[in-house]
Amino acid sequence: MSSQSENNKVLIAMSGGVDSSVAAALLKEERYEVHGAYILCWDGCENNGDKQDAERVAARLNMPFYTFDFRKEYREAVYDYMVREYAASHTPNPDVMCNKEIKFGIFLQRALEMGFDFIATGHYVRAEGAEATHLARVLTLSMGAPTPTCNPSSLVSLFSARDMSKDQSYFLWTLNQDQLRHSLFPVGNYLKSEVREIAKKFGLPNADKKDSQGLCFVGKVDFAEFIRGALPKNPGPVIDIFGKKIGEHDGAHFYTLGQRHGLNIGGSPEPLYIAEKRTGTNTLVVARGDLDPILYRKELVAENINWLSGASPELPFSYLARIRYRQPLQSCTLYVVRHTLRVVFDVPQRAVSPGQSVVFYAKTGEMLGGGVIK
Repeated sequence: MSSQSENNKVLIAMSGGVDSSVAAALLKEERYEVHGAYILCWDGCENNGDKQDAERVAARLNMPFYTFDFRKEYREAVYDYMVREYAASHTPNPDVMCNKEIKFGIFLQRALEMGFDFIATGHYVRAEGAEATHLARVLTLSMGAPTPTCNPSSLVSLFSARDMSKDQSYFLWTLNQDQLRHSLFPVGNYLKSEVREIAKKFGLPNADKKDSQGLCFVGKVDFAEFIRGALPKNPGPVIDIFGKKIGEHDGAHFYTLGQRHGLNIGGSPEPLYIAEKRTGTNTLVVARGDLDPILYRKELVAENINWLSGASPELPFSYLARIRYRQPLQSCTLYVVRHTLRVVFDVPQRAVSPGQSVVFYAKTGEMLGGGVIK
């Protein structure tokens, strides 16, 4: 039994999926006092089967189980944010906002108020720090997986997951040290295949459940349908890079940079991609073919910067970055420009989209922080 885990209380956010369920089982095995929680964020989610799956897992693991109704907070912090960003012709990142405001925001706050020492999630990310490193070492010992090394400082650091195909560090760049010190990520040092094996070992009823795809705590969402139901049409011209009008769109906010389908413009021998959104004139500019240089940018400006350590590194400096989830890391150099960052890539990047997150990494795999593309 671990003296660090004994009597420590953990409230784990359970989505009904296998990852958070295995995270709960691992924490129980490590002798934490674990309670499960389902976060209700949207009308209809209570009856979609996920909550029932989470309840069955909690019963199997003999854990107390709670339901938190955060529908009002979710609408204000995530839904309204998405609508505002789309209306401004930006591309929002709702999973980042959900993590910031819901999971590691009001859910963490509620857990601490209830007397819990930590919250836990099924995120695929590795944490290094006193409690997090101890937990990772114990949980990975039986699987023969590489374990984190001790961080000599008191800071908690986040690293890419061992299973890079599942790594979710991109969505956690807004977190701060206070949140990280109260957060555990038990599955970050496992491969997805190993997580499935562990679920079967514990006899979890959702061991073979397919991974969910979609919006944080809501599920699968057709974003095109969603935004067309939330914003009015606003027709305008579609032009090519020479300024020639080649069609009409029904609202620039309905389209994203790099998008190919949905333009309904015929007669072009090459596929058309949205390369620019000129909000002042409500105009879409399209590129002909995926290799058109207008689709690519070598630099961007980022705002709302957050560094996980709480302090900005000395800049300019060369780091790695990604501008969308699962994009391979790209070499870049960061420069401070007033209260923003200028990010210059070694290689031009396709479809740099305002509103999306740019997230920075060290070569060690440590996720350092990020910002919003301006």
